[in-house]
Amino acid sequence: MATKNQEIDLIFETSWEVCNKIGGIYTVLSTKAKTMQARHKDKVIFLGPDVWTAENPSPWFTEVRTPLSAWAKQATLPYGVTVRTGRWDVPGRPLAVLIKFEGLYESKDDFYAHMWSRFGVDSLHAYGDYDEGCAFARAAGIVIESIVNFFGSEAKNIIAHFDEWTTGMGLLYIADKLPSVATVFTTHATSIGRSICGNGKPLYDYLKAYDGDQMARELNMEAKHSLEKTAAHVADAFTTVSDVTADECAQLLQRRPDVVTPNGFEADFVPAHNRRKNARKAARESLLTVARALTGDPLHDEDTFIVITSGRCEYRNKGLDVFLDAMATLDAGEVSKQIVAYVMVPAWAQGARPDLRDALDSDRMCGMPDPVLTHWLNNYNEDPVNSRVHQLGFAFGRHHVRVIYVPCYLNGSDGIFNKTYYQLLPGADATVFASYYEPWGYTPLESIAFGVPTVTTCLSGFGQWTVESGETGFEISGVEVVRRTDSNYSDAEQGIASAIRLLADSESCEQASRAAEATAAKAQWKNFYNYYETAYGTALKKASARTQRLRNN
Repeated sequence: MATKNQEIDLIFETSWEVCNKIGGIYTVLSTKAKTMQARHKDKVIFLGPDVWTAENPSPWFTEVRTPLSAWAKQATLPYGVTVRTGRWDVPGRPLAVLIKFEGLYESKDDFYAHMWSRFGVDSLHAYGDYDEGCAFARAAGIVIESIVNFFGSEAKNIIAHFDEWTTGMGLLYIADKLPSVATVFTTHATSIGRSICGNGKPLYDYLKAYDGDQMARELNMEAKHSLEKTAAHVADAFTTVSDVTADECAQLLQRRPDVVTPNGFEADFVPAHNRRKNARKAARESLLTVARALTGDPLHDEDTFIVITSGRCEYRNKGLDVFLDAMATLDAGEVSKQIVAYVMVPAWAQGARPDLRDALDSDRMCGMPDPVLTHWLNNYNEDPVNSRVHQLGFAFGRHHVRVIYVPCYLNGSDGIFNKTYYQLLPGADATVFASYYEPWGYTPLESIAFGVPTVTTCLSGFGQWTVESGETGFEISGVEVVRRTDSNYSDAEQGIASAIRLLADSESCEQASRAAEATAAKAQWKNFYNYYETAYGTALKKASARTQRLRNN
């Protein structure tokens, strides 16, 4: 049963990506914030890491006076933990606390020993970013404890929500120190599931045979997996973002989530309808101008079909391999238009190509060597996308399909486009996200929100949600869902090529665009946030029963 707004006194939500834009979780939280503020005005407090300096401040955080200022002024926190309070500069402008946590490293071994004896978390084989994540999460727990004690917790309904394994220690800290506080844990992708896929092992055909603990030992993931699994079991409510990941959690973490909480989106990120036409025109001109300069092809607007893939730099998991092979299949066949396929995936970029920058500045569109790259790479010969693009021959000769690799963050200052990804996305005619491992899939949802039809797979949470809604196909929903399994690579590649050929040859692109927008409207947070309220209700009920038991004892 969903929790009524007035039943909640405080919601803390902790993530490494609060005011810290790294990946998809930032998009989840920053877009969800507006709906949370509308329903729980200033009862929502986001906690993130203070990894910023005076020389490099967070562009998403404003340190201003808030209802937390009185607490922050008097707070004396242990282990050198310090905080800054203010607001997150996203729609809704929720309360935010940025936390310095470096002082906790000195006592980490004693803390890990306590977590072992109290909850059985095995930190013995920790490495990499484990210590950093745990230090931040523990500091977040300390901050939550301090705020709760300052405002009082008697007869109050307080929720502490933690995202991903990186915040698991914070949840366990709260469970240990504040049993009256209801805890929620959301895994957006299990660490061991992502590792299985990242190591080239088949996940889906053998899922029911996998033992998460055994695979963690095999893949050297014991510490992260142990923490994530323990947090999932200790949490009063456990959630994940899709049914496909719920199955993964049930098998690998041995707890099926209480609630599936699909990721929504906010229309604030999309240009208003009266500005869509101009936004698309400007975006297409940028995309075509760069493509003309690189290739020397005339690429007339009305005769060119632009397709984009983007996301995290995970060659297999994100389906970049399938996308490139599908473009090669398209190139080998008949297409009615010239196709320009952009791969917008941040990699180890050295910097913008000076020759391309000069060509753009002087308006020269004569083509240049290596016409598949906008930025030079530090690892030119090892980069998997660059290697495959060259293997397929896209860097040589003329092609019906031009593939262009943009291996940098499109943040508005990349040196070539100097536009953000959201400013360029409206210029595409279609997007493709051929994911193999994709717990949700924000990129296809972003695409249709901008009215750009998309192709995704049934292995993504978003693709699965679209299939379950019973509305697939460009003209019906703006979304084409290609079947993908562990063993049908070629079929998936052919399906993507066919879908793009169909759309490029179609006279009803405008209808597909309208259908895409209609589907995106169904996936807004105002519709999806109810799932979180159900999770909060589950957590509060368990916390209330626990508090009553403790009082009786």
